[in-house]
Amino acid sequence: MNSSRVTNSVRAQFKKQFISWSLAKQAKAYATKVEYKPIRSVLVANRGEIAIRVFRACNELGIKSVAIYSEQDKMHMHRQKADESYLVGKGLPPVEAYLSIPEIIRVAKENDVDAIHPGYGFLSERSDFAQAVIDAGIRFIGPSPFVVQQMGDKVAARTAAIEAGVPIVPGTPGPITTTEEAMEFCLQHGLPVIFKAAYGGGGRGMRVVRKRLFRTKAASKSRRNCPRTSSRR
Repeated sequence: MNSSRVTNSVRAQFKKQFISWSLAKQAKAYATKVEYKPIRSVLVANRGEIAIRVFRACNELGIKSVAIYSEQDKMHMHRQKADESYLVGKGLPPVEAYLSIPEIIRVAKENDVDAIHPGYGFLSERSDFAQAVIDAGIRFIGPSPFVVQQMGDKVAARTAAIEAGVPIVPGTPGPITTTEEAMEFCLQHGLPVIFKAAYGGGGRGMRVVRKRLFRTKAASKSRRNCPRTSSRR
């Protein structure tokens, strides 16, 4: 085995150990910030099917369930399935109402909620929401803010996977900013490819390209759907 191969192997092993140490340190810091006590009530910062599923689990465990709802959702089933329900985002469109972090925290604190479950979509991939919940002295049912931040950004998640030695599909090493970069990748790897927004979630900012004609349109549309992000494969 030549010296360069040995050096690369040592470097890869060091990266794996460093990532494990970093994650363990973050988990320990997360644990020390939250006072672990029995969970008597759970607020679900979501609506629809996922909220109903969590409420059902709470009921089976003897835990009080708390729902939030927008003005437009006052007759929705998830509100009826919870033990308690509270209006959030008065005057806001339905989606924005469920993204109001200060109001969700306020409802939780005013009603002595022990833990908050984010569900999926909405705030579930927002590290600032997870941090706000913890800072308010409430349990966050989910990953630590650090992990949410790392996994919510597809570029950071991909980098972490590479450094940890996890097999990944071919992709660009970082965000792409021009259609020329997208076309170069397509020529190198062939079609079909998927354009993804770095911070996209729930299918937002994803475009499957099967024909050469649509590559430029797909890259532009992916960026428009998630304006704060750059498109990537």
